[in-house]
Amino acid sequence: MKKFQRKIENFTCQHCGLVVLGDGFTNHCPRCLWSKHVDVNPGDRTNDCGGMMQPMRFELDHGKQILIHKCEKCGIKKEYKIAKNDSTDAIIGLAKKANF
Repeated sequence: MKKFQRKIENFTCQHCGLVVLGDGFTNHCPRCLWSKHVDVNPGDRTNDCGGMMQPMRFELDHGKQILIHKCEKCGIKKEYKIAKNDSTDAIIGLAKKANF
């Protein structure tokens, strides 16, 4: 099975209610940065956990901007790339929480 499957789908953020237009790479809400734990591998939609993924922190990893999520239901942590349309205010808020 492929590690990444591009799946273009729109969704309504279950944290803030924003209607998000997906582009096949969208895995979190651009306004509040929350996500939902639905994938084992990106885009496969095979995880039945369904827990909300809280944005925990923002990191720079060799110049790449990374968002760390933690599932409120099962506790797994996942890393995602910051998207071009992600809220700068939300990212700055996460960076300030981590004293970045």
